Amino acid sequence: MVRVGLTTDRLVRAGAELADEVGFDQVTVSALARRFDVKVASLYSHLKNSQDLKTRIALLALEELAARAADALAGRAGKDALVAFADVYRDYARAHPGRYAATRHPLDPEAAAASAGGRHAQMTRAILRGYDLAEPDQTHAVRLLGSVFHGYVSLETAGGFSHSAPDPQESWTRILDALDSLLRNWPTP
Repeated sequence: MVRVGLTTDRLVRAGAELADEVGFDQVTVSALARRFDVKVASLYSHLKNSQDLKTRIALLALEELAARAADALAGRAGKDALVAFADVYRDYARAHPGRYAATRHPLDPEAAAASAGGRHAQMTRAILRGYDLAEPDQTHAVRLLGSVFHGYVSLETAGGFSHSAPDPQESWTRILDALDSLLRNWPTP
């Protein structure tokens, strides 16, 4: 029997909030049931298992992040687009650490194809068109940007930069300046 007021969407959103509070790895159907003060079995009419819940949270987070990135990129090009895009990732990770971790959750091919992950790649490639990069250099640059953004954000949110000067914002700005310079002067093989 479906409990009144519980929907898959409501459960996934509550799971995303839980991920932000306790960490994505700690999110389970059992933890979600405790949040709603219901028996675990009552959630199985909406969710298959904890893996299904995590996949749905990942899809939600990828969609939220893509929507924010698209808004930030509107009307921008070159370095301005690069900085806006990077800042969206960093700001989202700081505001929603559990959801951000969910964006790194492995998806099966079908879920990945239906996710907003493709939009992230398209937006990155749109930024790179402003730097006049052709294939295969564009793919190398997509991987570079993803590695830098996710690596920096992961280290920063884990507290890796909290005990030393200069301020992490200063480093972030310098890194984005360096990326812009590198993209404008991309090495040829």
